[in-house]
Amino acid sequence: MLQAGSALFCASAHAQNTSEVGIGLGATNYRGEVSPAYQLQNNRPAFTVFYRKDVSVPITLRGGFTAGLLRADDGNVEGVNGGVPPLQNYRQVNTKGSILEASAVVEYNFMDYHYRTDKVHFTPYLFAGIAGFYANTTSVSNNTTLGGAFNRSGSTLGFAIPAGVGFKYALSEHINLGLEVGVRKAFTDQLDHLADQDPLLVNSHDQDWYYYSGLSLSYTFFKIRCPDQYKKNKKLLK
Repeated sequence: MLQAGSALFCASAHAQNTSEVGIGLGATNYRGEVSPAYQLQNNRPAFTVFYRKDVSVPITLRGGFTAGLLRADDGNVEGVNGGVPPLQNYRQVNTKGSILEASAVVEYNFMDYHYRTDKVHFTPYLFAGIAGFYANTTSVSNNTTLGGAFNRSGSTLGFAIPAGVGFKYALSEHINLGLEVGVRKAFTDQLDHLADQDPLLVNSHDQDWYYYSGLSLSYTFFKIRCPDQYKKNKKLLK
């Protein structure tokens, strides 16, 4: 009884220390001068890899890298009457490019989905953190009367605040399925390189945003931690 009890105490005194590695497929999107609101048709393919570390039952730290494409078109903007608004109809600008992001976020889990003796093997979660990004985009206007002033290309390096919601489901002891939707506030108005254009044709007071949403698959690693007194005196486990 002592042996079994000691072993059980060792396993249960400290909760399982879990971590995950995973990959995800989804879509990136852009909101800015050429797309003043989120537009579903602007979704472009994206890929992410990440590592999670459970600090406690509710708190998880996550680091990740995301790569995706961006696009937007003045012709996709819908006005009050259903047509393209006069400003966008005049500018005729489209923006295309790609974005790379490195992020560190904190997730708050509402349930312990790793606790396999429980019938509940899922949890919704919220997340927020900080990210650095590198965007390479090109903006072109099809209106020749603008004299090519709106034809810009280049790269932008900056910081963003990622935040959003997600859902995790433990398919088995080690395999997990995830769904996440998140927004990034970029501290720049230059994702489309249009901030310094004619104030009558652009809004230079509204910074850009970008989004990532997608599905993920991850693998969980478990590590059982024993109290120090059992590590130093292993005879207690015999």
